[in-house]
Order: sequence, then structure tokens, then C-alpha cells
Amino acid sequence: MIEKKNFYINGTWVAPAQPNDFNVIDPSTEEPCAVISLGSEADTNAAVAAAKAALPEWMATPVEQRIALVEKLVDLYKARAEDLAQAMSAEMGAPIDMARTQQVGAGIGHLKNFIRAAKAFQFEQPLGDHAPEDRIIHEAVGVAALITPWNWPMNQITLKVGAAAIAGCTMVLKPSEQSPLNAMIFAEMMDEAGFPAGVFNLVNGDGVGVGSQLSGHPDVDMVSFTGSTRAGTAISKNAADTLKKVHLELGGKGANVVFEDADEKAVKRGVMHMMNNTGQSCNAPSRMLVQRSIYDQAVETAAQAAAKVSVGNAHDEGRHIGPVVNELQWTKIQDLIQKGIDEGARLVAGGTGRPDGMNKGYYVKPTIFADADNQMTIAREEIFGPVLTMIPFDTEEEAIEIANDTPYGLTNYVQTQDPARANRMARALRSGMVEMNGKPRGAGSPFGGMKQSGNGREGGTWGLEDFLEVKAVGGWAAE
Repeated sequence: MIEKKNFYINGTWVAPAQPNDFNVIDPSTEEPCAVISLGSEADTNAAVAAAKAALPEWMATPVEQRIALVEKLVDLYKARAEDLAQAMSAEMGAPIDMARTQQVGAGIGHLKNFIRAAKAFQFEQPLGDHAPEDRIIHEAVGVAALITPWNWPMNQITLKVGAAAIAGCTMVLKPSEQSPLNAMIFAEMMDEAGFPAGVFNLVNGDGVGVGSQLSGHPDVDMVSFTGSTRAGTAISKNAADTLKKVHLELGGKGANVVFEDADEKAVKRGVMHMMNNTGQSCNAPSRMLVQRSIYDQAVETAAQAAAKVSVGNAHDEGRHIGPVVNELQWTKIQDLIQKGIDEGARLVAGGTGRPDGMNKGYYVKPTIFADADNQMTIAREEIFGPVLTMIPFDTEEEAIEIANDTPYGLTNYVQTQDPARANRMARALRSGMVEMNGKPRGAGSPFGGMKQSGNGREGGTWGLEDFLEVKAVGGWAAE
């Protein structure tokens, strides 16, 4: 079994202040695959102190040098890609082929997008021709606490670390204790790239311990958190006493609105998108709203598509979905599937229990509910598993009303061949992102939501801006 008990603080790997072993469970087997240590307040304080001490010099480092270090990180990331894929497959259950492509690929894509955005970004600029002696300076927020989730580990770590490093922030990363191994490999890459001591620090821990210590720490200037809305609320309250900047990327309950003129692959595409990463994505299209004239056919198509989704061990190669991350999530998903049945939704694929032939591992049947209404629990709560809820609608206005009737506002989806309607829907849907007709957002597009899906944006130029303060200077002297 892998032993990774040390933390990366001030440029070196150090033992925890006090032992607190934690087993990392392989969800494919339910067996421990590694042991780490959960940090204490002494570890948190040491990491924050290192970041605070390194901040002045790192902020003063020319941005070109900060970008060059991130470019070096990209090369090291490529070299360690297989190590990262194997780690994520073992600790959070991403099938190995999917881990190599999507999970690893997301991280390198974000780093490259930050490099491109930074090279075009004006960190110092004039206010305007009307005020020749005014300057606008974008400078680092300061010490940033980065708290990342287990479901897309490298995606979230690179979105935060890449932006913070280029912006001139120093940082303390607390990855999810459920999937920490990839983060520790990433820390090794940061060290090898040559980031100065204290710029990047890593302390493992849980949300109640290290997470709370970071979000309430007086020497932390910013918290960037990705995770559940419940945890985001707790972090906001804990951070309020020190009035630090808080960036939250939280849950979602995305509507995928399928009009009667949608292309023939729209329904199947929506099902496959929902099942990707075993449904463990905050931007998953988990509510499929279908126009009534094509609803019955859409339900049949969705059920057929779900029946063809195979479930298997994350270590096996091939096109299948893996387990969900742990027993807690598995039990929650089973309870919600049962709730859907009890509240009267029509089960057309999947259901409770493990798939046939599986008696170990946190595997969930790809599940489709039809004939739901938007007030059912399965339409309100983020299930975070391979479960799709289908709801019929009659008019465009009704579709907008149902789609927006949710506390969340992360991503919505539209399927129609009518360009004017597509654009009307994009404007009317209350979410930080809208994707239409299966076309993903472009490289460097901002990721984030509104309402209870959080605040702030990650990725590209917007991601850099989140880690920057705006300083207005009057009387700037010509040099």
C-alpha cells in the first residue's frame, strides 16, 4: 500500500506535527490503496506562515518569470501524465482510459489557457486618455487557500494553482482527503519546476479540520473553494469574520432543454453526458426537459441509451463508467433513487442496488426517471451519480420557467435547430454557462455559476482576475 504521510511546506516535504493516519479507499474494490495523514492546526499554521513569508518576493517577481515557471510545469505535467491518471483511477474511480484523456487532459488544458491569457493580459494599464496620470494596477490578492474536490481533481487544482501562481499569489492547497494522491504528485511537479519555497504549499486534511482552519485564518487573504453548496455556505460564514475574499464553485442541477426540432442525437448525447464521470460533475445535465410532442420517443431513446452504458472496474481499460467515490455517496444515491420511485416518477432504466453480477465496489446502475415534475426530490437535489430525471413541457415559456425553478445556476443546455430560439433561451436561462446543440465552450471560457452554484469565475482571463486586486493610482509619474 502507498504511504504518503508528509506535507509539502516551505519547499520541503515535512512530517505532520502529530500523526493522524487516514486510509484512501479504492472505490472499485472498497479496499485501502494508500494511507495519508490528516493535518492539524500546527500544520495549517506552518503552511500559511510559509506562504505569507514568500508573498512579497513572489509578488515582486516579474510576471514573465511567473509565466515561465508555469510553462515549465506544463512540461513536467506531460511527463507525469500516466502517474496522475493511475492515481485518480485508484482513488476516485475514474476509468483509466477516461482518467488519461479527460481527467489528466483537463488540467493541462487549463494551464495552457492561463499562459495564453496571461501573455495578453495588461497587469498595468492607463485609466484612459482623459486621465493621463492615472494607472490601474492588477496585483495579487495575497495568500490564497485553495480547497479542491475529489470528482475532477486535476481540473480543479490547475484552475486554482495556475491562476494564483501567475497572478502572484502564494498558496496553501488542501485537496480532498478522498483523492489526495494526484495532488501530491502535482506538488512534486511544482517543486521540480522550481517555484520558490513557500509559494506553493500542500496540507492534507478534512473540511472540518484543515479546511475550516484555512477559511478562518487571519493571514489568509482569499479562499477559493470547489465543492458542495452546504460546505460553501459554511466556508462563507467562517471567512466572514476576517472579511477575506471568497470564491465558490458549488453544485448544480442543470436543465437540458430538448425542443421538438432538436437533432436526432440530442437525447442520446444528453444521456451520455449525464453518465460521464459516473454522474459526478457539478455541471451535469441532470434534468432533461423534453417538448411533449417528442417526449415519448425521447424517453424510449434515453432508456435504450442508458441500458447500453456499461459499468466496470476503474482499473480496466475500455469505454465504461466506474464506481462512485465512496460508500457515503453510494448510499446517498441509492436513497435518492428510492425517493424517486416513492414519489411517483417512472423508472425506465436502472434502479437501486449494484449492477447485476457486482457484489463489491461502489457501483451504481445507470438510471433514468421519466414523468417527473420539477418539485420531486430527484428534480430538486443534486444527486451526483448516474441518474437522469426527465420532465415534459409544452411551450418555450414553460421550459424556461421549469429550468430556472431551482436554487442552482451553473450550466444549462439547449437543443434546437432554431437559431433565434437558441439565442433567446441562452439569454433567459439563469446560469453562469449555457451550452447549445452539443457544442462545448471554447478554451479559456469562464467556468462558474450564479445563485447557489456560487460566485466568481475560473479559467482563462476571468480566472486570473479572480486572484487579482485592482489598485487605482492617481499622479503616476512618467518614467
